[in-house]
Amino acid sequence: MAIERVREYLKQWNAQDKIQEFEVSSATVELAAQALHCEGKRIAKTLSFYQGEECVLIVAAGDAKVDNAKYKARFGTKAKMIPAAEVEEKIGHAVGGVCPFAVNDGVKIYLDASLKRFSTVFPACGSSNSAIELTMQELEEYSGTREWVDVCKGWEEDQAKAC
Repeated sequence: MAIERVREYLKQWNAQDKIQEFEVSSATVELAAQALHCEGKRIAKTLSFYQGEECVLIVAAGDAKVDNAKYKARFGTKAKMIPAAEVEEKIGHAVGGVCPFAVNDGVKIYLDASLKRFSTVFPACGSSNSAIELTMQELEEYSGTREWVDVCKGWEEDQAKAC
């Protein structure tokens, strides 16, 4: 079970006990926000893409959407999501529980700038009814991210309102 892989993986930071499991689904941003009693934008959704033969994860804020032009400018290729039926095999977690922890070897992980406006966010933990609250520093360290990128849109309006 993927959540057990994540629990084992997070032991290296003594963070396995921070995983929250719910009686209800947290498989979408909306459901996760309800389960956690927080704003949807604080859900750190993990999106799966092909880049040629490679698999890439982009972790972004719940209110962000991938901007195709920004994605292509950054990665040199069109954003092509991995079909839902292939995600578990390619990434190591099923749709609804995809997270940046304990993924298959060779999967590259990037964190999107849309997350940086929060002190903590809630990524999934390998199942469709789990999450963990992490600071940006913890998310960066635990995910083994390659780097921060700016490939999303739609969240800037919220950022402007906050100023």
